[in-house]
Amino acid sequence: MIPFVPQLPADFLPQLLAGMAVNFQIAAIALVIGLALGALLAWSKLGGGVLGATATALIGLMRAAPTFVVMFFLLNIIPRDATLFGVGVAPSGIMTVALSLVPYSASYVADNGAEALKQLRAGSTLGALLFLPNVTRAFFVLVMSSSAGAAIGVTEGIAVILREAALLPSLGDKLVLFAIGILFFGITLQAGFALMRLLQRHLGQRALRD
Repeated sequence: MIPFVPQLPADFLPQLLAGMAVNFQIAAIALVIGLALGALLAWSKLGGGVLGATATALIGLMRAAPTFVVMFFLLNIIPRDATLFGVGVAPSGIMTVALSLVPYSASYVADNGAEALKQLRAGSTLGALLFLPNVTRAFFVLVMSSSAGAAIGVTEGIAVILREAALLPSLGDKLVLFAIGILFFGITLQAGFALMRLLQRHLGQRALRD
């Protein structure tokens, strides 16, 4: 056994990786829904008039919506046994967390999508393509935010770490476990952010040359 590393169950690493996969699943669902809703809001915002003002107000409201508040609102507003035409429609824990992240996702997509549409209308295709690294950044922010699922029993990466930490005898062991979790999430997310920055820099340089 390595000094200062707590004795962990043999299945801890597979459980942690499976939990992190849930984080990415939640983020992907939130981003897909956010892309659809955000694109509609961006188009409406640029249209101006009453529709544009309404879209701008909705974007501002969603941008300010706290994830935890939205999540617990969804948990309490939709009955667990809710059905539609005999089919259960109550969202699962994973879907509840994903839906709670949609306001951030949609508002982010709307803001950046509106800018991309402006660039397209100005004839700058490369400028519009900067939307892609911005959406990639949003995805990784959603991955980090998906850890809110631990509060409602969703078995994502942070929930796995908290569950195992509760079984460790000393504060030192718990801190080492938390450091392991930070390392796993940190490496994954920083690699994603690095790729996003490279893409953004490349597109920015090409836009300047053109």
